[in-house]
Amino acid sequence: MTRERALKVLLVLVGLAFIAGSYPLISSLFGRWEMPPGDQMILGIYFPIGVFLLLAVRNPWANRTLIACVGWFNLAHAAVMAVQGFQNPSQAPSSLPPLVVIAIVSAALIVLAAARPTAERAPAAAAPVPAVG
Repeated sequence: MTRERALKVLLVLVGLAFIAGSYPLISSLFGRWEMPPGDQMILGIYFPIGVFLLLAVRNPWANRTLIACVGWFNLAHAAVMAVQGFQNPSQAPSSLPPLVVIAIVSAALIVLAAARPTAERAPAAAAPVPAVG
């Protein structure tokens, strides 16, 4: 699998997962079940990010900044979860699996979108310069 194809697959999976968070968000906002306000807020943020990640699938190289931003803020989210797990050991076992998944997916987004592969950059650099005047 090429790097671009792997990135596109990951973007679709992460985008759909972020959009899927709208179901529990809407259900909690309309009283079907209780959800802490912080969880509602983060799910509200993830929904539009999921939409933009799905839009980025068309041309991931042009959207590297968005992809890197999502990867880095998810790593920050994982770091906060890890610290909270150490501060409240009773919740640590339940937060470990999502923490690992978030960290792996975030690192994959960052690595895959780091820079356009050299083979794809070369033709753009070799483009002729238009004549002036």
